[in-house]
This record gives sequence, C-alpha cells and structure tokens, in this order.
Amino acid sequence: MNLFERAVRSCFRKPVKSILLLLVVCIISLLFLSGMASRSANIAVNDSTRQAIGAGFLLEGNPEDRTRRLEEAGQKISELYEDGEGSYAGVHSYKTNVGGVEGWGVSTDNSFESLKLEDIEKIAETEGISDYNITTAPTVVKQEKFERIEDPDTDQTNDYGGVTLIGNLDMTMDSNVLSGNVSIKEGRMTTPEDANVCVISEELAEKNQLKVGDTMKFHPVKEEEPVQEAEIVGIYQVKESIKPYMSGDTFRSENIIFTDLHFPEKVEQDDPLYEKAYFKVADVDDYEAVKEAIKKTDIDWRRYDLIDNNGNLDTMASNFNDLEKISNTLLIVVTAASFAILFLIFIFWIRSRTNEIGILMSLGIAKGKILLQILSEAFLIGIAAVALSFLFAPAVSNAAADYLAGQQEQQAELQKEMDAGKVATDYQAPELTVTNVETKITSFMLVADIAGVSALIIVSTCAAGILIFRKNPKDILSEMS
Repeated sequence: MNLFERAVRSCFRKPVKSILLLLVVCIISLLFLSGMASRSANIAVNDSTRQAIGAGFLLEGNPEDRTRRLEEAGQKISELYEDGEGSYAGVHSYKTNVGGVEGWGVSTDNSFESLKLEDIEKIAETEGISDYNITTAPTVVKQEKFERIEDPDTDQTNDYGGVTLIGNLDMTMDSNVLSGNVSIKEGRMTTPEDANVCVISEELAEKNQLKVGDTMKFHPVKEEEPVQEAEIVGIYQVKESIKPYMSGDTFRSENIIFTDLHFPEKVEQDDPLYEKAYFKVADVDDYEAVKEAIKKTDIDWRRYDLIDNNGNLDTMASNFNDLEKISNTLLIVVTAASFAILFLIFIFWIRSRTNEIGILMSLGIAKGKILLQILSEAFLIGIAAVALSFLFAPAVSNAAADYLAGQQEQQAELQKEMDAGKVATDYQAPELTVTNVETKITSFMLVADIAGVSALIIVSTCAAGILIFRKNPKDILSEMS
C-alpha cells in the first residue's frame, strides 16, 4: 500500500476527526476570503443632503483620499527638504511664528485640490454618456464698479467683501439648474463655446441696473490687477436661496455669479479648480449598464466618489473610514488564530495516533514518510474544505463587509456626537447611510486563499509533528505498551 492510499484510508477510517478538520479549514478559508474581499468592497451610501441629480452621475473628490495624498506629500517634502520647508505635488509646508512661538503650516493649491481633467474626459468617453459638465469650486473675487448685495445688519469685518464665481462647462447641467432651483429670467445660460461671459442674479441686476449685454469687471481678492471683463448673457432667478458655502455676504445666494468654465481661473490667476463633474446618460434604460461601464474606466478611483441620481454614493472600502485597515487587521488575527487552532488540532491528531506511528516505524517506514502521509491527509481534507468555502464565499464576504461597514458607520456617529459643540461652524456634514455593500471574489483572491491555507496546514502540521517525531523510535514504541 503506497503513501497516498494510506492517507485516503486514514481519512475515511476516522470520519469525526476528518469532519472536524474539514469544518475548521473551511471556516479559515472563508475568513481569509472575507477579509480580502472587504478591502475592495463597493459600498453604496445614501447622502440625504444631496438632491436627485437627474439621469446621470456626479463625480466628486473623496475626502479620505485627499487626506492620504496630503500625508504622502508631507512625507515627500520631509525627504526632499532638510529643513522641512518646501513644496511637492501642490502641497506647501512652511514655518509659522505666532506670538514668538514657532510652528508649522500646510497649504494646498488648486493643482492639488482639483479633479483631474483627463480623468473627467476619460469617463465622458464611456459608451452611453451623451454629454457632461464640469463645475468649478466657488471662487472668491473682488467686483469692480458695481455693488454686491449686503445685509445692513451683518458685520462685514471678516468678510472678503467680494462675490463668488462658479464656472460651468455647460450651465444647463449645473446641479442648481438640474434640481430646478435656478432658472433663466432673461437671456440664456453659458455654453461650452462661451468665453468671458456670466449669468447674474436678478437681485444683483436690479441693484446695479444691469442688463443682458452689459459688462462686469473683476479682479483677485488680494490684488487690484489684472482686471478681467465678462459679458452678461443671462439673468437668473431662484425658487429658494442657494445655500452659502461659508458665512458672509460674499457667499450669499444673490452674489453668486455663474460663468463659463475658465473665467474663474482667469480672475484668480491660478490653475483651474474643478470641484465636480456631471455625466448625462443618453438612455435611462441603460442606466445600470452605463454605471458599471464607468466603474471600469482606467483612472485612480481612490481619488473620487461616484454619486448616482438617487444620491447614492459608490466608493471603495479603502475610502470608507478605516475599513481597509480593519480588514487587514482581521486577516492578521485570522492567520494567527488559525495557526494556533490547526497546531492544537494536529497535536491532538498525532498524539492519538502514537500506536499507528509506532507500528509504521517498526515496519521500517521513515519519520519523514509518516509526516508526509499526515500532510497528505491534511491536504486531502483541506482541498475539500477550500472547495466548499468557495461556494459560500460570496454570501459570507458580503455579510462580513456589511457588518464591518455598519460598525464603521456607528463609530462615525459616536465620534460625531463626541465632537458636537467643540467647533462652531455653519458647515453641515452630510448624513451618510450605508444602503448596500457588494464584494467581489476575484481569481487572485482564490489563489491567495489556497496559498494561505496551504501554508498554514504545512507549518502547523510540521510544528505539531516536531513534538512527536523528535522522540526516538524506542521511546515511541515504549509508549505503545
């Protein structure tokens, strides 16, 4: 009887022990797959502060990835500059001195904060996208030779004393227009072909007796030159005041001026700062198919959040708080615990077979061949266990990722309650609710799982075998009696 035949018969001769090992290895395999799948899960989050955006998708920057890039740039600056002062990838580190106390400051420019134009254009080429829009971040500028709308009872000491420009590639797809809040009273909206044009509020037009065809002048906040001119092509009205991005009359609804895409950067004399992009779906019936096609676009998705027309945000698990770190920790804990459990199982397994080992050794079979037989038995059971785990892996992985995401959501809520009242601000954080968690088991994960489980079986079996096989044959045979 050869080694493999002995291994097979041994597995069937002791079914209880074989089933126990089968279940343990199956659970270990499932935990490995769940941990790996959770790291790259798609998490659908409902943002209740966003309005529906029509049959399309909204692309915004991901705040967690911004923090990651900021930390990476800071480390790079430390490596490149001995004194720690310098710039890298749009991040600037500098020393400060407040009241004689030295400290450090960090600032970023538009090149760091902006969405990448090339990424937006790649998504726009997706089959099923009929049109797209790019919207700049609100840009503060100073007006020239016209008065803005002010509240006479408001202290303007800390206000910029200016107005806000918002540029659009195509204003008809601005979120304020799509929501139905902004509409044209006179003239028209800006188009992709426009340059140096603007659309102002009816209140601003009335206060300054401005009309379509007139020219408005602007300059940077800190400089009076250069002055940029924009022709008024439209006057808009609102159903409800546009929510200001910050306190102060600079950001009040009536002082928001919509322009062509590149006008804000001309006034600010800086790189463009694209805050979001909207992609219009040609056929609503193809909505889900277009969504999946967009996700396959070859860009660095860590930088972005993709929001659908219901305000649902699809982001990667690595961007959802610390889910990736938790998944990595889970994998480490599972590995350590699995080794301990398998080690104990194989110690019990080997010790219960002292008589069998002694008989085999008395027949002249070497220790190495006996250990190889035990390894063969473990691998036969392990193969069956891993194959079984593959059947349940998708459901278990989804459940695990859903649980971890839920825990992160609860932790975020607790942190929010703890921080409540510490900082006075007008900013209202979005109320995010996890609506769905989807995981995908890839071929790489399956291969990694097989390799991981195999390594655990080999290491734990050999470690347990050392405790028995370090004894000489005489001692083992004496234990038989």
